[in-house]
Amino acid sequence: MAQARKIVLYAVVVFVLYTIITSPDRAADLVGVGFEGISSAAQGVGEFMTALVN
Repeated sequence: MAQARKIVLYAVVVFVLYTIITSPDRAADLVGVGFEGISSAAQGVGEFMTALVN
């Protein structure tokens, strides 16, 4: 099981590096979308906590 995780991790790392090298513009777009999603989630949690306090 531990070896399978290592293989999957290496495959993901190789894929990410390949994507960044071959298409840096698309990779930048994907990172932007990811950060936008994280920001939206954090904002939602903040609004929820504010509603609980009020």
